[in-house]
Amino acid sequence: MVCLAVATLQWMTASLEVAEATVTARRPLDVAMTFQPLQHGKGDPCHRKAVDGSIWRTSVQNSGPVTYRLTQPDRHTVRCEAWGAGSEELVAGLGHLVGDHDDCQDFTPEHPILVEAHRRFPHLRLGRTDRLMEALVPAILEQRVHGIAASASWRRLVWKFGEPAPGPAPDGMRLPPTAEAWRRVPSWEFHRANVDPSRARTIVRCAQVADRLEKVIDLPREEANRRLMSIPGVGIWTAAEVAQRALGDSDALSVGDYHLAAVVGWSLLGKPIDDAEMVAYLEPIRPHRYRAIRLLQVSGSAVKPKFGPRTAPVDHSRH
Repeated sequence: MVCLAVATLQWMTASLEVAEATVTARRPLDVAMTFQPLQHGKGDPCHRKAVDGSIWRTSVQNSGPVTYRLTQPDRHTVRCEAWGAGSEELVAGLGHLVGDHDDCQDFTPEHPILVEAHRRFPHLRLGRTDRLMEALVPAILEQRVHGIAASASWRRLVWKFGEPAPGPAPDGMRLPPTAEAWRRVPSWEFHRANVDPSRARTIVRCAQVADRLEKVIDLPREEANRRLMSIPGVGIWTAAEVAQRALGDSDALSVGDYHLAAVVGWSLLGKPIDDAEMVAYLEPIRPHRYRAIRLLQVSGSAVKPKFGPRTAPVDHSRH
């Protein structure tokens, strides 16, 4: 259940309108856990966890930019305050954002590790942002590179091309760049941000058809994936990462991930497996394959032995 309200907040010398909403859920929630996949590195300008436990985020809704703050007074309640032209749209979708719609009643894993993780973390929810480009660009930046390098690229590009966050946002927060802004990023700015030409071209291509791509949020899962993968440079892995974040897809399996198949194999079978084996092994738990992956992660059950030194991130900006 979502309760909405509009109030006025006095902030410094400006009077800002704040939209407020509260979600009261039947099942327990954990906002920090739900929003963890949306954070792109510790210095993400669009995501901040405050010392009081509240989570601040920024977004550009259809109706305009928004800064929002989430707090959780108890396991079943989430409160949201939002500022900016997109605030009312944001709070209207709060239930989906925090995963109140997420239904896992038919998730009945048989592996003891998944059974125990599901028992320990009943508050794991898969939220959906409904903001496709805001999920797609970071996923493209994460293609074939270390997460550290992708996060650094995201930070630099958001700082350069994202607008300041509206309202009483913590210092340093920025809005994610709009599709129009991504279309206008010069090639040398991608280069300076350590983004190779292939990923840069994919981002620009997606930005050029952003209006069409944003409509996939209303399509069935299979058709949404087909539309995404029709863009050169967007493959099955990228489409899955977008579906997880933007659509809250409980079955979106990141096939092609550098580590995932091995992690699933070592965690559940005690041996490494490849992508084809992972897909076959997880087939019986459709449509909850991504939920199973998240449970392995949040429960600390995801393991992969280290057999050598970690490879160094590639610096494309020096090429």
